[in-house]
Amino acid sequence: MSISKVNNVKKNILYASHYGKEGHVASALSIVDILFVLYDSVMNLSLENLDAQDRDFLILSKGHASLAHAAILEANKFITKKELMSYCSHESILGGHLDKRKVPGVEASTGSLGHGIAISIGIALASKIKKIQNRVFVIAGDGECNEGTFWESMLLGANHNLDNLCCVIDYNRSNDRALKLDSLEDKLNAFGWNVEVIDGHSHTEIIHSIKKTSPGKPRAIIANTIKGCGVKEMENNPAWHHRTPSKEELQEMIKELP
Repeated sequence: MSISKVNNVKKNILYASHYGKEGHVASALSIVDILFVLYDSVMNLSLENLDAQDRDFLILSKGHASLAHAAILEANKFITKKELMSYCSHESILGGHLDKRKVPGVEASTGSLGHGIAISIGIALASKIKKIQNRVFVIAGDGECNEGTFWESMLLGANHNLDNLCCVIDYNRSNDRALKLDSLEDKLNAFGWNVEVIDGHSHTEIIHSIKKTSPGKPRAIIANTIKGCGVKEMENNPAWHHRTPSKEELQEMIKELP
């Protein structure tokens, strides 16, 4: 994996947030490595096969981290650099939560926590019924694990044996200040999912885990991550949950990403 390619995505997140004066930058940096691996090495998804029934699906359930998805879409030619840098500006196709009607490659308009996982259950079940050979990936935040919808969906996924579904949980523990999840692995196992815990910034671990399937069971990957990863000022700093860098801060942060 090219560190420079990933860092370029991170730089674009910072620039877009600075220009648009919007975005959950730290949350976006938390999932960049996961998204990069999915698009670079795992998913059968491109601008050319967006209408193909057998394409893979990606649902970003933690929709407030949309900057990461937008930057990855730009890196993979779904949108242009100009469009990325127009993030949250007037008449931009990119809002704070990405709109599936406006942004190519976005399968669902998300943001209400806990809903993306439910949507992914529906897509995976439909693929099973139609006997389509594809995979459905959903990225959820640990904060979403507070939602009843999340756990109802996990029960449903296991009940229907959706082994074409993989849920990656961005476990950056920012949620611990409000409600500790404690033994998340035990909970997911009890709900009937095949569970693995990984380093959410190790591309080797992400690829190895995300390419696995578990016949008869949906797969859950608990990705231990750092909120704001790559930018020391942001890392695990609650002040950066919904704040954008000033010109001076931007210049210093860019220096950290060679």
